[in-house]
Amino acid sequence: MENYRCVTSVQEIQDYIGNATIVAFDYETSPDEPYRTEAKVALDPHKSHIAGCSFSVKEHTGIYIPVAHKIGENIDNTLFLKFLQTFLTNKNIIKIAHNIAFESLVSYHQNIVIQPPVYDTICAAQMTLKSNYEFRKLADSGLKKLASEICHEPLPTFSDVTNGRHFDELDAQDSETVRYGCADSDFALRLYHIFNNWFDRFLPKHRYIVEHIESPTAVYLGIMKHNGVPVDADLMKFRQQEAESQIQRIRNEINMLIGDVEIGANCGTKAFKDYLYQILKLPVMKVTASNKEAADDASMIMLKEWCDVNRPELSNLFTLVQEYRKWGKIKSTYIDGYLKCINSATGRIHPDFFALSTETGRMNCRNPNLQNCPRKSNDPIGIRNFIKAPENHLILSLDFSQIELRVGAFYCRDKTMMETYKNGGDIHAATTSVIFGCTYEEAQDKHRREYKEQRTIAKNVNFGTFYGLFPKGLQSTLKFKAGVEKSVDECSEIIANLKAGYPSLTTWQEETKRDAARKMYIETWLGRRRYLPNIRSENWGLKSFAERCALNTPIQGTAADILKLAIVRILKGLPSRPWLKPILQIHDELTFIVPKEKLSESVNFIRKCMEKQPFSEFDLPLVAEASAGETFGNLEELEG
Repeated sequence: MENYRCVTSVQEIQDYIGNATIVAFDYETSPDEPYRTEAKVALDPHKSHIAGCSFSVKEHTGIYIPVAHKIGENIDNTLFLKFLQTFLTNKNIIKIAHNIAFESLVSYHQNIVIQPPVYDTICAAQMTLKSNYEFRKLADSGLKKLASEICHEPLPTFSDVTNGRHFDELDAQDSETVRYGCADSDFALRLYHIFNNWFDRFLPKHRYIVEHIESPTAVYLGIMKHNGVPVDADLMKFRQQEAESQIQRIRNEINMLIGDVEIGANCGTKAFKDYLYQILKLPVMKVTASNKEAADDASMIMLKEWCDVNRPELSNLFTLVQEYRKWGKIKSTYIDGYLKCINSATGRIHPDFFALSTETGRMNCRNPNLQNCPRKSNDPIGIRNFIKAPENHLILSLDFSQIELRVGAFYCRDKTMMETYKNGGDIHAATTSVIFGCTYEEAQDKHRREYKEQRTIAKNVNFGTFYGLFPKGLQSTLKFKAGVEKSVDECSEIIANLKAGYPSLTTWQEETKRDAARKMYIETWLGRRRYLPNIRSENWGLKSFAERCALNTPIQGTAADILKLAIVRILKGLPSRPWLKPILQIHDELTFIVPKEKLSESVNFIRKCMEKQPFSEFDLPLVAEASAGETFGNLEELEG
């Protein structure tokens, strides 16, 4: 179909690439012998190998290099890997791939850290518009879908070509093998040009973000997936038994109160709700989207509070329900779920990371979601202790201190906020003094009777008010997340006091909402755009949500970009620090495995990458707080 051909020497590769500075590449992988019957195993570099590789430097052309085919001629593996090392670390060549996180994962297994400039056409796809006001989702960004939709050419599926075989079982020189192997590189190159033309015409700032932020970040995410998270499986199994025992105990106690009513695994069955609302005749505190009686945590808390006053004999039931749910969540999500994900070849968990899974640019984690690992305050069995460093190593974590509040202060330019951060002050203490009328020194006094409650309120107000939190929303947040009871009027007064103390905040919020309503979109500082078609809606709920998005997107999105810029700097330093192993990203925190003797050097390097001024206009200090320990649950803060 195209000018595709098979080559089996490094010289032929070099002859084809020549002096090209824009090169697309792609791997074909196949399972190692012990794992050939496992599903999707070819995507796991710990259980698979490179079967072949392709390159494209000109549209409609490509070369396929067989590396480990069982039929046909292969290239010398040692010479090929040497070439690959040189190519992937060349800082003068733009390396293009569709889903470069996978190419990074496979390359890192060969001890190669892909270096920028890089370009991920999946990231580019997700930053182009699918329709009016709608960017492409990950599900809309597969290569075959884009080839058909944008290039108007169908691509054969893997199953069509392999017919139930692994790729290394195909004849290396067969025209269909070569065609399939080359096409991924060729079409990635075509998409590179198509997307860049689109960016240059419509959203040039998105091209910068793809090239300099998202694509290198994707390389880093591939490295994290490869390294995996080391876990203590024996401890997990021990805690599994403990959780099972607790669940059974609580279930027995609930049964003693309600008889043989089926409660299921989460006390959310129809039978249980019928018992509450029809037999006991309890008031319906919340309803679901379909206007049915709710039985979520918030409704259970409200029912308990009602029973405390009106039916005290039932209060214990709702205490037990909350305990039952808590232990059920612990067992199903954090123990059973984690154990299922342990890789049999490495003994580690290798979750999937996604660079562009939210409209603000925040990253997320799946299979399993290690980003929702509970903190100590809500962790009765020490789930974070499941994550354990190998012998003679430490888990090292560096966390941006209050980065969203710093970004918020940068945006609104409030003098009090900015001075607090520039002087190394405590913004939560500053807010405490603002909303409660005490001095800054009093707000910092831990021995003061009101200290804990006022600081808790200040923290929640700080994080909520920037994003347009209403008094009722603040009341709910304080009640269900912080355990603090305040009336709506009291919450109104707290928010009013805060806005009076930080006058520039209110000004920025109103200007931002007006600007978003005029343009129908909002941008981060570096130009990441989010469309808000409902911001002019006559429906108050839709409009109010869009306005909150207009406020939180610049802050959360810019904070996400700052973290990713730090990641890019770290990526560039990994080749000279092979002992530094990134393993996790949780919110504003980066986590690594390091040898004990390299702790200080690691902290200094990572902190330098994180605290560097992200862009020229940003005039507030960034602070990365470091902590380390043998388990993730017992990290100790490091000085300096």
